[in-house]
Amino acid sequence: MIEVKNIYKSFDGKEVLKDVSSIFDTGKTNLIIGRSGSGKTVLMKVLIGLLRPNSGQVLYDGRSLTDMKKNELNALRREMGMLFQGSALFDSMTVLENVLFPLTMFTRESKKDRIARARFCLERVNLKDADNLYPGEISGGMMKRVAIARAIALNPKYLFCDEPNSGLDPKTALLIDDLINDITKEYNMTTIINTHDMNSVMNIGENIIFIVDGEKAWEGTKDDIMTSTNKKLNDFVFASDLFKKVKELEAWNNGEN
Repeated sequence: MIEVKNIYKSFDGKEVLKDVSSIFDTGKTNLIIGRSGSGKTVLMKVLIGLLRPNSGQVLYDGRSLTDMKKNELNALRREMGMLFQGSALFDSMTVLENVLFPLTMFTRESKKDRIARARFCLERVNLKDADNLYPGEISGGMMKRVAIARAIALNPKYLFCDEPNSGLDPKTALLIDDLINDITKEYNMTTIINTHDMNSVMNIGENIIFIVDGEKAWEGTKDDIMTSTNKKLNDFVFASDLFKKVKELEAWNNGEN
């Protein structure tokens, strides 16, 4: 579990985060949503310790990130897995070498054991026969799966995903959503996803916080969205005609009951 308490963050006197508090539960897909410039990316950076808040606390299972010394923070980061927006694979490394990278950097296991772990992670994301391919030889969806395999290589307690479906077609994006959700449950991780993708919100949003101008404007589940009366949330989530029709149908069905 990760808890944020009364987080404030400002740059050059301008407040970007204002009194943000929330709990991100273990074993659930926790989503941070909001428009561009809302502060959600800054919140993610505060959560992983890339930015220090001006005030407030970030607690990892009761351990205060904001009070940690450098060596303690480095130890905590070994418990984190990161899935970057652009996958961030090394073009000069094969798929297997990309997944091996954190294992080589942060463990003292034998080469045989590291390779076995990397191959296990690739099999877990359904990439059993891609070991010797390079990022330039695989699709965007496959690259995301390699990035997920690398993110879970060290068996992290906490998984952070920045726009995991960026650049993917809707079908592939749903597959990535389901994979992240399944891995979260399987390994009982605390997963936090920063996303614009409303399909992801309605597919795997077990706990969602909505950020507006640096403040938490709403919190709930994907099911709560369907009955929300929060105008800012509704304008954001149901901006497309498709989602408006989904909500109208949901309201009609509830009226029938």
